[in-house]
Amino acid sequence: MLKKISLYFLSLVFVSTTIGSAFAVTLKASHQWPGTPRADGSFDVRHEMVQIIADEMEKSNVGVDIRIYPAKSLYKPKEQWKPMTTGQLDISAFPLAYAAKFHPEFDITLMPGMVKNHKHALRVNASPMMTEIKKIINDAGVVVCLTLGLQVDLFQRKIVFQIQHL
Repeated sequence: MLKKISLYFLSLVFVSTTIGSAFAVTLKASHQWPGTPRADGSFDVRHEMVQIIADEMEKSNVGVDIRIYPAKSLYKPKEQWKPMTTGQLDISAFPLAYAAKFHPEFDITLMPGMVKNHKHALRVNASPMMTEIKKIINDAGVVVCLTLGLQVDLFQRKIVFQIQHL
């Protein structure tokens, strides 16, 4: 009887570990900027932003990997919105105004000089205009992780990622 219980437990452990690895997920991340180092060894900061997210996801050890497709290698810059809304693309870094052909309201987000500094970016994010834009984004099924001003914190690595649920 003890042998059967041990064998059953061992089988259960084996099945649960193989099921966990069978459900490992790879997310696709796309952006338009170079993913190769510059002459000084640094990367484009927008690529670095996506890389930080991928690195933190890997550190979380939840069975989710992020494959980055830099330099327009998966989608052209203005073609990323549609795949984001249909589930063909999981993560993207692009100016929201690139999706203005689907939602003209997005053009306001790329106005030169609109955001003066980090403090102003936080006020813009809390504005009724951005509330409406976020509603349009959410209604399309897209989740925004970073908005005006938050990139500054990410680049300074002040944001701590805690991935609890997928």
